[in-house]
Amino acid sequence: MLAAAGLGLAGCQIRPLYGTLPSGGTVRDDTRAIRIEAATTRVGQELRNELIFAFTGGGSAAAQPLYSLRIVLSEHESAVGVEKLADVPAAYFILVRASFVLTEIATGTTVLSGSSFASASYDFSTQRFANLRAKRDAEDRAVKVISDDIRTRIAAHFATAG
Repeated sequence: MLAAAGLGLAGCQIRPLYGTLPSGGTVRDDTRAIRIEAATTRVGQELRNELIFAFTGGGSAAAQPLYSLRIVLSEHESAVGVEKLADVPAAYFILVRASFVLTEIATGTTVLSGSSFASASYDFSTQRFANLRAKRDAEDRAVKVISDDIRTRIAAHFATAG
């Protein structure tokens, strides 16, 4: 019975996400070779910074990038609660969406594309600075989730392709 189970799994391919690939390299080698295009917004720059750290592990990027990652972000904010008798929002909900395209620089071919989204909420108060800080923290929380998702999807692609 054990032999039959072994034969059934013989076609399964499990590859290491963070170990050495059959080609001899690692996923980290591939992700270090990704150039992330510049961002135009604070949230976009925060996502870019998260991904740079995730791809390099805090080390240096490859001297000659092999891939280019382009990310397009959109944000939507909506009030989700209203203070009783005051008619002002009590909380806000932020939705951040990211579409990404990973391209091989040498050929210009698309290697991987996809989209990711995350949401976060924050409480609204009568203090203006506290509201600005709470909104920024909510955006940063959403960006962290998106960064983890994009990093994992790209790493999984390199692990299965290599």
